[in-house]
Amino acid sequence: MRLLELIKSGDLGSGGKLPTERALADRFGVGRRFVRQALDALETEGLVWRKQGKGTFAGQPSDPIGDLAAKITGETNALEVMEARLCIEPELAALCARRMHAEEVKRLRMLAQRQWEATDAQAMELWDGSLHRLIAQCARNRPLLTAYSMLDKIRSNPDWVSLRAKARTEASLQVTHSEHTTIIDAIEAGHEDAARLAMRDHLQTRFEALSGGPGIPNDTPDTLITK
Repeated sequence: MRLLELIKSGDLGSGGKLPTERALADRFGVGRRFVRQALDALETEGLVWRKQGKGTFAGQPSDPIGDLAAKITGETNALEVMEARLCIEPELAALCARRMHAEEVKRLRMLAQRQWEATDAQAMELWDGSLHRLIAQCARNRPLLTAYSMLDKIRSNPDWVSLRAKARTEASLQVTHSEHTTIIDAIEAGHEDAARLAMRDHLQTRFEALSGGPGIPNDTPDTLITK
């Protein structure tokens, strides 16, 4: 599907926004009805989402409460955000193991596969963020989702995205995919403790890569402070 290839490429607008249905129809030489049906299928799979009056976006939607929370966030840095993620996301994964539906697990696996297949930094960020965001949403705990959404908003800072890209290697990408699979397996099995531990191990791996990756100092310098 050419539309899926476009999404996987990461060559999209701000926030992963897709072109309009009319533009996609013209681009691929098909009718708008065909484009709409394809988008419906991708939305069912959790690979795109729609917002009335705004358009269609790749991945999973951010939480609007997270946008509000981010506006009142004080200065912080990338490693502090990772520390906070280590406190929050393992519990979200555990709750997810208790509450996630079978069709949502299927969507998680699709997102993990898209992240694994991604060939550029933008696409990797898109699918990785979408996977973690879906876990947070499916934990079905509004206060924890709000806290996660605030961190998710902060970590979307372009400078921090660049730092994460520098810390990636082919080996680290293989590790990430394996860790994502382990998290999803534990969630699907309904094993809360295993899901919690798998998420903690995954984030600890990313924390260590970020703090010691190429070109990334081991301290938390002022240059990482968000403005």
